[in-house]
Parts: sequence; structure tokens; C-alpha cells
Amino acid sequence: MKKSSIIGLVVIAIAVAIIISTSGNASSYANFDEAYSLAASGSAESIHVVGELKKDARGEVVGLQSSDDMLSVEFILVDENQKEQKVYLNQPMPTDLLKSDKVVVIGGYQNDKFVANKVLLKCPSKYEETSL
Repeated sequence: MKKSSIIGLVVIAIAVAIIISTSGNASSYANFDEAYSLAASGSAESIHVVGELKKDARGEVVGLQSSDDMLSVEFILVDENQKEQKVYLNQPMPTDLLKSDKVVVIGGYQNDKFVANKVLLKCPSKYEETSL
């Protein structure tokens, strides 16, 4: 074999190994019922849950609580099946959380509370078309 062929095979093998190792860490999307079932079965993988903040009839967010030192926050998220769940985030409240259209929480259940490691926001103002 030529030296270039050996180098090519090594590069391909390394690429395949990287793809396989990262695909094992990929988390999946679910609703709160599926996430709870996974936690009950002993799964420790991170789950993505998409939902909206719970709002009252006037459209104001309800159930939002920050800690006294503002270093953690709890809020109620409503998933695609309209299930409400209290979510705990051990980080300061994301800046645009109250303005967001959709919220993705990444984490898992601990006892009966969903503990988020990360929160992703989709703010409608960033994605709406503007007239010129």
C-alpha cells in the first residue's frame, strides 16, 4: 500500500470514531411524561423538552420564582401535551426568558421536579419578518 492510502484510512477511521463517540452523548426530544418515564427507568441521559411558559388570561407569566440571591430560578413550563411542570434552573434567569415564544429545557427529573442544566430560548421578535 502507498503511504497516502494508509494516511487516508487512518483519517477515515478517526472520523468514524469521533462520530460514534459523539452520537452516544446526543440527547433526545420528549415531553414531560416521556422524560419522567425515562428517569423512572434509571436513565440519566439529558432530555430536551419543548414548551411555553405558563401564562394567565392576560398573557402574563405565572409561577416564576427567583432565589433571593438571583442565582437560581423556578418556572412552570407547559409542554406540547399541555402538561404543566415546575422546572428548576440552578443558574440566573436567562435575560429574555419572559419574552420568549418557545423554551427548550435540557436536563432530567430529580424526584418530582425537572432540573434543567441548560435553557434555550426562541424569541419571536428575532424571527419575524419586518416590512421595509
